[in-house]
Amino acid sequence: MRSGARIEAFLEMMSAERGAANNTLSSYRRDLEDAAENIGDLAGAATESIRAYLGDIAGRGFAPTSQARKLSVLRQFYKFLYAEGLRTDDPTGTLDSPKKERPLPKIMSEAETGRLLDRAATEANDASTGYSAHIAARRMHALVEVLYATGLRVSELVSLPLTVALRDERFFIVRGKGDKDRMVPLSAKAREAMRSWLTEREKVPAFAESPFLFPAASESGHLPRQVFARDLKGLAARTGITAAKISPHVLRHAFASHLLQNGADLRAVQQLLGHADISTTQIYTHVLEERLMRLVNDHHPLADKTS
Repeated sequence: MRSGARIEAFLEMMSAERGAANNTLSSYRRDLEDAAENIGDLAGAATESIRAYLGDIAGRGFAPTSQARKLSVLRQFYKFLYAEGLRTDDPTGTLDSPKKERPLPKIMSEAETGRLLDRAATEANDASTGYSAHIAARRMHALVEVLYATGLRVSELVSLPLTVALRDERFFIVRGKGDKDRMVPLSAKAREAMRSWLTEREKVPAFAESPFLFPAASESGHLPRQVFARDLKGLAARTGITAAKISPHVLRHAFASHLLQNGADLRAVQQLLGHADISTTQIYTHVLEERLMRLVNDHHPLADKTS
């Protein structure tokens, strides 16, 4: 019971003082309750009990990334107990985080991305389709153009407010993780696709009162990200791109990778993606390495031009 009360106090602190999002709080609760169920007295647990718990979740087949996340939550929990004077030590202090591999992100080539956008534009401008199909095609064209132009997270994209399209500006502010605002650019093609979608959107009476750019009859009131992901795979298949190769997150990766390949600075890409830490953006280091190798081979006076 005491651990349950401590967990609730910790989650209240994370919400009130750190501004943790509801999804984050739910994830923390699941991890802490799982640990408490395994260990028993989580608030008073010793280092060996926590080490045994980490060994147990590894044995249950949790990936190193999941193990590291659970340990990170426990570290924060015990730091909170220490700061509140509820413990005199941190039992996770001597525990090592499991080593986790960071796989390279799936990306699409510029040519593939261009084909996908061209297909979306063609379908959006096809007057021979039925009314519902035409509406869906115009919406999909706007979605992919905006996603590739901005690198938004899919949750940010589908919940965009209508005001973004009404202003027709080259930049807009989006609220991302941790309720942090950042400025993102809109290309001319993305703005044009949004205007075309806006024209179609105005023809649907059910959308008239919605504050969202991409409204839907869903619990959230906007297009569910799962629906967009499904429809994106369908568009990819019609383009001749393997459906398994694409997702909204892959297009976000393409945005970042293509920027870096064409000379963008890693810090600038970090800001555009909304990464709080540069280390998160460094999954794209392989793109920078390729660019730097080309730079040296093309311009260094001692480079071997024949290789």
